[in-house]
Amino acid sequence: MLLELRAENYAVIDQAVASFGPGLNLLTGETGAGKSILIDALALLLGGKASSDVVRHGAEKAVLGCVFESTPGAAAILDANGIDVGAFSDDILLRREIASGGKGRVFVNNQPATVAVLKELAPELGLIHSQGETLGSFDQVQQRTLLDRFGGISAEDVATAFSAWHATTERLEELQASEQDRLRMADLWRFQAKEIAEAAIAVEDEDAQLEAEKRVLANAEKLYTAAMSAHELLYEQEGSAEATLTAALKHLEELARYDTRFAEPAQQLAAAKAAVEDVSAGVRDFAEKVHASPERLEEIEDRLAALDRLKRKYGQAGTVTTLGEVIRFGEDAAQKLAEVENRDALLAEFKVQQERDTKAYKAAATELTAKRAAAAGRLEKLATAQINDLAMQVRFKVEVTAEMHANTWSGHGWDRIQYLIATNAGEPLKPLEEIASGGEMSRVMLALKVTVEESFAAGSPHGRKKAQLPTPRMLVFDEVDIGIGGRAAEAVGRKLKMLSKRQQVVCITHLPQIAAFADQHFLIEKADKDGRTRTSIRRMEDGEREREVARMLSGAKLTETSLEHARNLLESSR
Repeated sequence: MLLELRAENYAVIDQAVASFGPGLNLLTGETGAGKSILIDALALLLGGKASSDVVRHGAEKAVLGCVFESTPGAAAILDANGIDVGAFSDDILLRREIASGGKGRVFVNNQPATVAVLKELAPELGLIHSQGETLGSFDQVQQRTLLDRFGGISAEDVATAFSAWHATTERLEELQASEQDRLRMADLWRFQAKEIAEAAIAVEDEDAQLEAEKRVLANAEKLYTAAMSAHELLYEQEGSAEATLTAALKHLEELARYDTRFAEPAQQLAAAKAAVEDVSAGVRDFAEKVHASPERLEEIEDRLAALDRLKRKYGQAGTVTTLGEVIRFGEDAAQKLAEVENRDALLAEFKVQQERDTKAYKAAATELTAKRAAAAGRLEKLATAQINDLAMQVRFKVEVTAEMHANTWSGHGWDRIQYLIATNAGEPLKPLEEIASGGEMSRVMLALKVTVEESFAAGSPHGRKKAQLPTPRMLVFDEVDIGIGGRAAEAVGRKLKMLSKRQQVVCITHLPQIAAFADQHFLIEKADKDGRTRTSIRRMEDGEREREVARMLSGAKLTETSLEHARNLLESSR
């Protein structure tokens, strides 16, 4: 859901902030007030193409910002692009700055990002239907998703089958590489596995242990002196810490015989004396084991050099490699070598497995195609009726084509989904996304979305699991009321209202019949101040809504008749 939209120094907007809510958010205002400018600003925040022309005259830059509720998919996109969620675990903050000189900057959750990240996030956050469909065009993914949602169809079985088939096919292709490449790689893997095995790395932290021993040997004399000095001060010499503590303890024990409050201090002193004795014994034992050995030191340095060479050779460039990674590299090389040496047996095994996986995928994909074809027939009839309710007379078809060649297989099946429409009698069916009129496109999309959501809300005779289907995104409709009025306009309003029960809808309208259905009604106003034109946006309360709907009915001059009509419209919409 879109929570907030901000624009500063953008076109004729000096500074505007709109806080949106759930349900139907409608934007109205005089012609030319700047309603579509706000939708254009949202389009830029969702990755649209920017131009320095949008910067308000006299300003250095335009600043746009918005806040969306986060989704699991959006969070995954942020993680993949190295953007920390931080304090914004529930929300996503988008900001875009467009300089008058043409340069721009993008921020996501207050961290530098790119327009590419905005485009990647857009399908998760919102879909804009406006003149020209400048953003979020109704592509193959969206057409398939809409049909699957309508039919309550899950591609989970196909995705599982595809994953298995794809993995088996990749392994088979690797094994079927040219004989020359196979032998060359086998020689390399054999050498790598042998070199790492001969190094006989004892444990993954062997280098760390040797480094510690090296430090001791390199400073043997200094360490021996320090350890023995500590031992003497703690235990051996006259007036040592142990002797002093022993004497003090004797006195405290004498005091404790007569006054119990000294019992605990005596115990504490006894514990300190024991600790001193332990430390003293420990440093003494350490000193006894310290031996200067140039031969052992040289041996350790040679071993460390050999281990370091292996880490540099078998690690990834630019990273710190551990001996554990070297060990695993050797194990991987040995496994590949074993596969090559047993190539014929593995080839036969993988061919059998591929046949099984291919058969399983084809069965799952064929079943999915049948479900989609059945759902397409139902969607055609229901959507056609919904579209024709909106002052259009169309022929509508959902075409499901099974493209069975392996190159087209995916986790979503092998189907190509195409929505076709003819908006005028005698014209051939054409792809929906090629419709010339933005208003018609918006109305068709509205009818489709309503059809799908009504079906989803009604449930399915096939017992589909709603929880597994994707949650609809925020939808924006602009130009949805072009060329309609009267009963058709009311029908559009009712469909928008129905659609907004399951997802957030933002819509610009010029018609009072549609405006009356708003859950949140925003007024876009343009005024001259200090010699400059400024556009602002504000949410209206019920009394203001009545006057705005009346203005839309009768124009700038309000009459009691128009006010009464507005009250009736608002009342009937409830």
